[in-house]
Amino acid sequence: MNLESPKTTINKSAEETFNFLSDVKNFEKLMPENTSKFEILDNDTFLFALKGMPEIVLKKKEAIPSNKIVLGAAGGKLDFSLTADITSVDNSTSETQLTFNGDFNPMMAMMIKGPIGKFIETLVTNMSTAI
Repeated sequence: MNLESPKTTINKSAEETFNFLSDVKNFEKLMPENTSKFEILDNDTFLFALKGMPEIVLKKKEAIPSNKIVLGAAGGKLDFSLTADITSVDNSTSETQLTFNGDFNPMMAMMIKGPIGKFIETLVTNMSTAI
């Protein structure tokens, strides 16, 4: 299953956007209002839960300066990644798009497609004000 958020324009350089997203603590500022738990586990790992959903642990798996950050599932039964692609528009503006990629059975994919789509859209929307 592959889901993409809309692209959002951020009034910060690609480097500033990358630096913000590189610090996993900052993801708390991007979370939706229905977040019931957010906890930093180490420098590259955090745990969060949305109301009515199980806890999810994300770990920073890859970082390409000013261009891309890949977070992946850290443990648990589900294998997926959340990738932030950052594109420089000019010296003070960048565009970011989130891509969720996971390998799920068709039943699971059908159940989580809507909530995950809404979740990544909320994250990318909140970036424009949080960064």
